[in-house]
Amino acid sequence: MPIIAPSLLSADFLNLQKDCDMLNASQADWFHLDVMDGSFVPNISYGFPVIELVRKATTKICDVHLMIQEPGKYAEAFKKAGADILTVHIEACPHLHRNLQQIKSLGMKAGVALNPHTPVHLLSDILHDIDMVLLMSVNPGFGGQQFIPHTIDKIRALKHMIKEKNLHTLIEIDGGVTLDNAAAIVHAGADVLVAGNTVFKSADPSATIAALKKL
Repeated sequence: MPIIAPSLLSADFLNLQKDCDMLNASQADWFHLDVMDGSFVPNISYGFPVIELVRKATTKICDVHLMIQEPGKYAEAFKKAGADILTVHIEACPHLHRNLQQIKSLGMKAGVALNPHTPVHLLSDILHDIDMVLLMSVNPGFGGQQFIPHTIDKIRALKHMIKEKNLHTLIEIDGGVTLDNAAAIVHAGADVLVAGNTVFKSADPSATIAALKKL
């Protein structure tokens, strides 16, 4: 069964406690928290105060995805805010090995995200240091976009690399995940599904999460 990580970017921020309670009672495994700086991506989301409040509202894994420039400056602050997993973009990290070592030294799992145009083979020499690879299946910055079909090929290629190196690195897919395409994504080799609008805009979010979990 895949790990389901609903993205709070699509939650109701006037009723965030209600949505946190719903996720706590649901079959969701993780809380996915997208941090955007308006520079690395053309949007601004939320930061430390929201993550701190979410951390207090749940005992589930807080999966923090940094879509920001110079993430190393803020790794310690995100740890203090409550991140269990901290994912940085390869495109924002010219010294990626250093970033990963920093994240792990702070006691968090280390993830690396790839934008749609970034090939997975660039991870070949660093894959053994990565706990999770997040493949962006839309262009980062906004929710509600359509899944990019080529992502399926990238999942298969990455899964092959992981098996070839005898690693246990997780593959997370973020963007455009729906009940219609989730089975194909999991079949290709994905371990973690991030779902925003699919969950929070559905008539019954808990039932939608349960349906994703059954794949």
